[in-house]
Amino acid sequence: CHDRAVLLYEYVGKRIVDLQHTEVPDAYRGRGIAKHLAKAALDFVVEEDLKAHLTCWYIQKYVKENPLPQYLEHLQP
Repeated sequence: CHDRAVLLYEYVGKRIVDLQHTEVPDAYRGRGIAKHLAKAALDFVVEEDLKAHLTCWYIQKYVKENPLPQYLEHLQP
C-alpha cells in the first residue's frame, strides 16, 4: 500500500519477533511516523516479554538513539 505507514515483522520463534522493515509513504515522511512505529513495536516487545531481532535499519538506529534498558534487555544478540 502506498497510502499507509507499515512495520513488517515476523515471529521467528516462540518468543522471538523479527522487526524487519518500516515504510512511510513519501507524502508523510519527515513527520516522525517511523519513530512512532519503532517505539510502538519495541514497547510491544517489552510488554509481551518477547525478544526482538532487529533486521530493520531504522529500528536499529532508533534503539541506538534511545538505548533504554527495557529495550536493550529484550534484544536478541
